[in-house]
Amino acid sequence: MTLEIVTIPCLADNYAFLLRDQATGKVALVDAPESYPIQKALQDKGWKLDIVLLTHHHGDHIDGLPELVAEYHPQVIGAKADANRLPPLDLALNEGDTFMVGESVGHIIDVSGHTIGHIAFHFPSANTVFTADSLMALGCGRLFEGTPEMMWASLSKLAALPADTIVYSGHEYTASNAKFALTIEPENTALQTRVADITAKRAAGIPTVPSTLTEERATNPFLRAHLPEMKTAMRMEGATDVEVFTAIRKQKDNF
Repeated sequence: MTLEIVTIPCLADNYAFLLRDQATGKVALVDAPESYPIQKALQDKGWKLDIVLLTHHHGDHIDGLPELVAEYHPQVIGAKADANRLPPLDLALNEGDTFMVGESVGHIIDVSGHTIGHIAFHFPSANTVFTADSLMALGCGRLFEGTPEMMWASLSKLAALPADTIVYSGHEYTASNAKFALTIEPENTALQTRVADITAKRAAGIPTVPSTLTEERATNPFLRAHLPEMKTAMRMEGATDVEVFTAIRKQKDNF
């Protein structure tokens, strides 16, 4: 691993993540739901904050930023397409652009759907992707701004990453997502196994984030809308992938 990653629970069910480049000691933060837990994690590690990476403009991902900027003066990076709704950016990037955390190269992926201009941060050398409210553990974000077509395209980009990619998403929603997933594919043995693991982790107070892309491909109904078995489960054998995804998202919204 080229990055040391620290998961920081914030608010009621958010996560922020610290990334330390092993070669240089440079430290980045993905999202800033609130400042205190992040500052405490930095102090516990003896780290300085060099960069903040913002996935999207919702308050539960940016409200802690002003205090962090005042304390550490980091470079703030976010989506050019959403710059008018984000805090002031030092570097505004588009899909396909790259940036550096020390010697670790990060890639920008546009994952619009939950919001327009939502981005994910992919670090191929560390086999990690930070997806916030796009691809989530056993779920995906609600479509507050984008269309089902847009979100399906975004999820398809993420699903195409290497199978061993570790997925760091933005919320502890996994247990409720698991209950919903079982209503769609109750006979999915990989899902049954994963649900048992989730139940044990939550009982012990252990985060269910991150997950792996292999797990998500095998169990996450939103990533599986293109599969014949999912179309059969949804009784939509002749439907398009987007139509099946749309139906799954609608069911989840009403779950």
